[in-house]
Amino acid sequence: MGLFSAMNASISGMASQANLLATVSENISNSNTTGYKQAETLFRDIVDAMGATGDYSAGGVNTLTRYNVAEQGGLTGTTSATDLAIQGNGFFLVNNSNGATFLSRAGSFVADGTGNLVNAAGYSLMGYSLAAGAGGITDSLAGLTAININGAALVATASTSGTFTANLNSNATTLGGAPSFTNYTSKSSVVAYDNLGNPVTLDTLFSKTGANTWQVNVYNDAAPATPLTTQTLNFNPANGNLISPTALSIAVPNGNTVSLNIASMTQLASPFAVTKATMDGNAPSQVQSVNITQDGTLSYVYANGKQVPAYNIPLGSVVSPDHLNNITGNVFQANSGSGGLVIGTAGTGGLGTIQSSTLENSTVDLATQLTNMIVAQRGYEANTKVFQAGSDLLAQLENMLK
Repeated sequence: MGLFSAMNASISGMASQANLLATVSENISNSNTTGYKQAETLFRDIVDAMGATGDYSAGGVNTLTRYNVAEQGGLTGTTSATDLAIQGNGFFLVNNSNGATFLSRAGSFVADGTGNLVNAAGYSLMGYSLAAGAGGITDSLAGLTAININGAALVATASTSGTFTANLNSNATTLGGAPSFTNYTSKSSVVAYDNLGNPVTLDTLFSKTGANTWQVNVYNDAAPATPLTTQTLNFNPANGNLISPTALSIAVPNGNTVSLNIASMTQLASPFAVTKATMDGNAPSQVQSVNITQDGTLSYVYANGKQVPAYNIPLGSVVSPDHLNNITGNVFQANSGSGGLVIGTAGTGGLGTIQSSTLENSTVDLATQLTNMIVAQRGYEANTKVFQAGSDLLAQLENMLK
C-alpha cells in the first residue's frame, strides 16, 4: 500500500539524514586533528517494483559513508624535526602495541620513554635501519623496525674513508736524499678516528723525486717512526692531472683501513695548496637532534656536528585510498577494495616527499560542514512531516472504518 510505503520511506529518510548529521558532527569535532580526512555521506535510492495495477510503492533511501583519504590537507610549519607531513601520495607505516601495521598521515611524532617515535594516538613510526648488519632497505613489512632516537649513549664512529685534494708545485726542486718524516717537499695532515673515537692525526708528506713523479708518505703524527703507507704519485706532463694511484690505503692504528681518495690532485706551476681534506668518523659524542630529508633518511646529529644516517622512513600506497578501512586513531588498513599495500622510498614511484618540521592539517572545511548541518536538519524535518502526514491519513482511515 502506498501510504505505508510513504511512511517507511520517510523513516529511511530520517535515518539517512541522521547519518549525514553524524558525519558532519565527526568532521567538525576533528577539524583540528592532524592528518584527518573528512567523512562524506552519500545517499543511494531504494526503488520498489511498481504493482501490476499501477500502484506505486515508495522505496526510500540509504547511505554510504566514505572518507576522502586521497585529499591533500594544507601543510603547517612547526619547530620539531620529528613532526612529519607528506607532500603528495603515500602514508606513513605505523604499528600499534600488538605489532599490527597500519597506514597514517598523522605525523605528529614525538619520542616516548624508550626513544621510539610515536604519534598522538600512540602508534609507532616504522622504518628500515641503516645500521651495519641490519639488512639494508627492503620493500616488505618484514624488514620494518620501530624508529628510535634515543641519544643517551655516547657513540664513536671509526673512520673508513676520506678525500684529499691538493696541488703540488710542478716547479719544486727535486728532493735531495731519501724522503722521511723530516725530509720532504710539502706537508699537510688530516684527522681520522680509531675504534674508540680517538683522533689520529695523519701527516701526509709529499716529496718530489723526479719529473712528474712524487712520493707520498703518511705518518701517524704521534708515532712517526715508520710510515703507515708509501706510494709513488705519477702525473700527466701534458695537463698536470694525477695518473696513479687514485686512492691511498692507510691502516689507522687501532682502527680501520681508510681509503683516502686523491684522484683530483694536480701538479701545476702554482704553490702547494690544499683545497679539500675530509675524513668520516667521529669522536665520542651524544645525539643532540635528528635530521630528516625529503626521501625519508633520518640521521642522528651529534654534538660535534656529525650526521650519521640511522633509518630510512618508507611510505606505503594503495591503488584506491578512498576505499581503505578507517580505524580508530586516525589510521587506515588496506583491503580488497583499496588494493594491496605497496612500499617504497619517498619521492620515487609516484610517492610524495616527506616534509620535516611540518604537519598536515585536517581536510575539514567548517563552512561546508555547517551548511551540510543545516541541510541535514531541514531534510530530517521534511521527512518527519511526511511521516506525520501519513499518520494523520491512517487515523482518518481508521475513523471511517469505525
